[in-house]
Amino acid sequence: MIPESVARALDGKLVIDLSRVLGGPYCSQILGDHGAEIIKIEPPRGDETRDWGPPFHDQDSAYFIGVNRNKRAMGLDLSTEAGREVLLRLLENADVLLENYKPGTMESWGLGYEEVLKDRFPSLIHCRISGFGSDGPWGGFPGYDAIIQAMAGWFSINGEADSEPTRLGLAAVDMGTGLYCAIAILMAMAEREKSGQGQYLDMTLYDCAVSLMHPHIPNFNFSGKVPVATGNAHPNISPYDTFSTASVDIFIGAGNNRAFAKLRQELGSPELADDVRFVNNIDRVNNRDDLKAEIESRLKAFDGETIANRLAEAGLAAGPIHNTQQVVDHPHTHHRDMTIEKDWYKMAGTPIKLSRTPGDLRHLPPTFGQHTREILDEFGFSRQEIDQLLDAGTVLEKRRK
Repeated sequence: MIPESVARALDGKLVIDLSRVLGGPYCSQILGDHGAEIIKIEPPRGDETRDWGPPFHDQDSAYFIGVNRNKRAMGLDLSTEAGREVLLRLLENADVLLENYKPGTMESWGLGYEEVLKDRFPSLIHCRISGFGSDGPWGGFPGYDAIIQAMAGWFSINGEADSEPTRLGLAAVDMGTGLYCAIAILMAMAEREKSGQGQYLDMTLYDCAVSLMHPHIPNFNFSGKVPVATGNAHPNISPYDTFSTASVDIFIGAGNNRAFAKLRQELGSPELADDVRFVNNIDRVNNRDDLKAEIESRLKAFDGETIANRLAEAGLAAGPIHNTQQVVDHPHTHHRDMTIEKDWYKMAGTPIKLSRTPGDLRHLPPTFGQHTREILDEFGFSRQEIDQLLDAGTVLEKRRK
């Protein structure tokens, strides 16, 4: 744990987080890991990912727990006028409002950025995440990770050459959008230092997914050929693929002639230097099946873990294929502080390593409404006001059925 006296990059920044599911919560967790105060405001029935299990810890799913540390939580019914007034009071000192309601919802509640928030809170950064945005042919339509993967072309280039279109096994659209949102918020904060003005960030899953279609969109734009699934092989580099050994499969990437020469040397195969099929990368790409057969015929004499380590020590990009348990238990994962534990909590650490202002774990993922009273008290609500809001169901400490 980092001592409280150590500064964090986002100390003093306040984020009001209305988002649910994955993209928004992942974004706010990144900001919270580095010192921002995150107030997670959930609708009366809660963030639905609390129920996305098994597995669970107490009443909350591992899915929810994985992206909601370093936050405090309260329940709030924004469908009521009183609930919206509570939110407006919370926004008085906020740096960021993060939300992923369907486009038009905030406007229908009288909380639109252009109509209300921009003038009332001129320094506020309002980040909205939606599937497709509010306008255009698909504007306003709902969008989940897999739907966006399908529409943005990800299915078409994932899987083996003869497989059906396949979803990536990670929610990479949602999490990639969360990363882009964190970048966008930090950019807006940096610009605000000069202008003093906030702004509206129109972030969509679709845009983020299209932007991540590299190198497939560039390849198509310059060749006219529609990219297809190539399994683990890279469309532009060879060797860059999985290879069988005497034990576990390993992955080897050799992106230039020097790396390929080193690979030949480590495999004891100098004769491949004279093979016209493998002289340059373009030759190796055009003859990748032959090259894979040649490499695998030599790797069959080696234990996978041993040869992968040997190749890495020689300066080559290579590594064994691990399952999730092996990743969690790997000594390098622990060396890099990518497993953190506190009480019952065990999760991946922050990948953002800052030397003077490191991120850390300050708050365990909150239960629903855990900090409702505490937050309202800090924002100047009287005890009588808090009791009245709770009695009316405007703010909540327990999920509504």
